[in-house]
Amino acid sequence: MIHYHGLPITPATACAEVITARHAFISFQHPEQAEIAMEVAQTFAVDNGAFTAWKKGRPIKNWAPYYDWVESVKTHPAFDWAVIPDVIDGDEIANDDLLAEWPHEKWEGVPVWHMHESIERFYNLCHEWPRVAIGSSGAFTKIGTPQWWGRMTAALNEVINEKDQPPCKLHGLR
Repeated sequence: MIHYHGLPITPATACAEVITARHAFISFQHPEQAEIAMEVAQTFAVDNGAFTAWKKGRPIKNWAPYYDWVESVKTHPAFDWAVIPDVIDGDEIANDDLLAEWPHEKWEGVPVWHMHESIERFYNLCHEWPRVAIGSSGAFTKIGTPQWWGRMTAALNEVINEKDQPPCKLHGLR
């Protein structure tokens, strides 16, 4: 398992100490420590910032600046992957539309399955993408509750093979 340390971490000296030779998760909403991550982290992934914007009541409508930012960092040797834009409390159609809009290579992007969406969508994403992120949402927002564990168990039981392995890499958000 790879643990990506979410940035920012303050002060910057602590950030450098924490992520040196480790893995960093840089948010588009808080890119101020991107240079530190690119210099000292073993690898880094980038987040679209949708959750932060959603929590502030200002969901992102124009993803072009994020796509441009991904374009500017994806050739860095430590770049691992980028979270594809998503609508936190949206429906599957809205999120599938954003997948279709993704302008980068499939291996560079990671779609988000929101736990309030259908398990069928989770199954399809896991069989179409090399990595899928899981976002706690809807009735499953609070991580670790019996409802959350039940939903997670049901979803994983749909995709794991006879060796208890998923067909792709999985990344838990938050």
